[in-house]
Amino acid sequence: MELITTANAPAAIGPYSQAVKIGELIFTSGQIALKPDGDESVLLQDVEAQTHQVLTNLRHVLQAAGADLGNVVKTTIFLANMEDFSKVNAIYESYFGIHKPARSTVAVKSLPKGALVEIDAIAKV
Repeated sequence: MELITTANAPAAIGPYSQAVKIGELIFTSGQIALKPDGDESVLLQDVEAQTHQVLTNLRHVLQAAGADLGNVVKTTIFLANMEDFSKVNAIYESYFGIHKPARSTVAVKSLPKGALVEIDAIAKV
């Protein structure tokens, strides 16, 4: 098991890793809209801005493990408000293009630091 860390994505805000690589599989922790330096200003913006930051963070974590969004086989999206589904979906599609990994989307009562969206992924190298 290899713990994955990168300065190009925000550090974990708890006792966990940005990602773990086991063999050919990469399991990322959920990403919220923090900037790599820990700046929380994006968390004050709308769900669209947050989704862009989340997917950028996710891409950087995957790249640190030797993968990219095209290697993702499954994602889970957590939304603080299911009414944001179509907005998040449109941005998500712009990052994944024709690659369509399996996905679950769930509404949750709240997310860390008041985030509106969180996404985690499983990828295969």
